Amino acid sequence: MSREQQDALSRTALGVFRLNGQFLAMSEKLAEPAGLTAAWWQVLGAVLPEPLPVAGIARVMGITRQSVQRIADLLVERGLAAYEPNPAHRRAKLLTPTPEGRAAIRRIDPGHADLAARLTRELGGQEAFDETVRVLERLSRALDALGGAPE
Repeated sequence: MSREQQDALSRTALGVFRLNGQFLAMSEKLAEPAGLTAAWWQVLGAVLPEPLPVAGIARVMGITRQSVQRIADLLVERGLAAYEPNPAHRRAKLLTPTPEGRAAIRRIDPGHADLAARLTRELGGQEAFDETVRVLERLSRALDALGGAPE
């Protein structure tokens, strides 16, 4: 690996770490009026399209199963989500949002839409935003292909 490649990897990692912090801070602000945390919003968002087992949510989010389990249990305890039987696996129940959970997510929509519009303008339009997404998705696929471990 050349020094230039090492520097690019370091700058990329630091940039992604900073982005993660920025997104978490913005997500906390967006989720707060709905009575959610950013983490609760992430887990509820993962199961909006379809119920998923905790392990499936963890894979989608790229975090540990234990972290998702704690959040899922809190969401169920607060009536924002429920566990339902999983026909594919008797012990791994599916997490699904309740009507209250879906309502909480809907309360985030206006702020989310406003932030998306402002960020689109700041990036220079929808085409630039779409390119940013493509680059980040490409980076994620490349890291997946490498298996995340140095050789």
